[in-house]
Amino acid sequence: MGTILRNGQLLISGELVTKDVLIEENMIARIADSIDGVGHEVIDVQGKLVTPGFIDMHVHLREPGFEAKETIATGTASAARGGFTTVACMPNTRPVTDTPEVVQQILRKAKEEGSARVLPIGAITVRELGKELTDMAALKEAGIVAVSDDGVGIQTSQMMKDAMKMATSLGLPVVAHCEDDSLAEGGCVHEGIFSEKHGLKGIPSEAESIHVSRDILLAEATGTHYHVCHISTAESVRLVREAKQRGVRVTAEVCPHHLLLCDEDIPGLDANYKMNPPLRSRRDRDALLEGLKDGTIDMIVTDHAPHTAEEKQRGMELAPFGIVGLETAFPLLYTKLVLPGAFTLQEIVDRMTKVPADVFNLPWGVLEEGAVADIAVIDLETEKEVDPTTFLSKGRNTPFTGWKLKGWPVLTMLEGRVVWQAEEMNNEGARP
Repeated sequence: MGTILRNGQLLISGELVTKDVLIEENMIARIADSIDGVGHEVIDVQGKLVTPGFIDMHVHLREPGFEAKETIATGTASAARGGFTTVACMPNTRPVTDTPEVVQQILRKAKEEGSARVLPIGAITVRELGKELTDMAALKEAGIVAVSDDGVGIQTSQMMKDAMKMATSLGLPVVAHCEDDSLAEGGCVHEGIFSEKHGLKGIPSEAESIHVSRDILLAEATGTHYHVCHISTAESVRLVREAKQRGVRVTAEVCPHHLLLCDEDIPGLDANYKMNPPLRSRRDRDALLEGLKDGTIDMIVTDHAPHTAEEKQRGMELAPFGIVGLETAFPLLYTKLVLPGAFTLQEIVDRMTKVPADVFNLPWGVLEEGAVADIAVIDLETEKEVDPTTFLSKGRNTPFTGWKLKGWPVLTMLEGRVVWQAEEMNNEGARP
């Protein structure tokens, strides 16, 4: 017996078309105008959007080591509720994901308790200290998909060049957190309007763009696939655009919060607006939107970074960097970018599915016959407020509390299995 998603709206060449989708075992067996339901479970999605499951190449699941903030179980449940079926977890755990044993532990936990597919990213340097390269070959054999010291930038050019050479020989992308500590140290917000108003140490744009510039030159020299984490400045966008035009193998990601907010929007000393990179200037935000539109920026990620309420209550200077994002990403993008006409629905969906799959050579991210049945069903009509108390993530640290949004996922399938569904789907979905 298979499962039919009845009366779904599928994006076909940019247009919404009503189709039925038949799932058998873990694959999409057929897509047609109408499929006979005899012998199959039928879920009537009643005209809701049916897309490939979203892919987030930048999340923090916090396990091992920081289970008070998040676990693999709660983080992937949060992902599933947000329509994500694949997430790549960053290595700044404790212990750091710098040995095969930690990679295997993460994969084992994800298999046992996960509601989404988990792709570990291994550390570039031992303990992320920037002094000694990890055994990338052993990490790759254990199951990593890329290397990164996310959370800290590689401070020396020689270390980054050595890392790129090693990663290139193994076919691993280098995913770089770009931050020059000599410029950023002690900063808690962007160096700009907000920092000046409140007398706070700022993090200048150059702290990011200097590393982007350096790393592009090193990528050009080594031939590595260089991927810029959570790009946030106009200068970084310009550098990536120019590098792509020269044929350098560079890709980039951007987060919803950097697309939708700037430092002028921070209402006060609320650490739920504290993330790294920080919310930049209006000019930077506009450059990010332009870069995403023209393809300079390849994909959208959340940089989902949960913290405890107690940690975030320490104030702007002392609280840790980071906000959660898995459960609000698509509603934010749909409501604030698609509905006003800045982006098409196809553009946003592609940058959350097909494009990250293509960039990282992953076999998911498409909704077609013969593909793995990773699927999200989304209600584009119902408007709801962002309410952190309902999150499945342990983290409640979001600046979007109270925002009224449309585009909420209502059902998520991983390899043909329902891993999350909203209560209304229990009531509406017909299951003969």
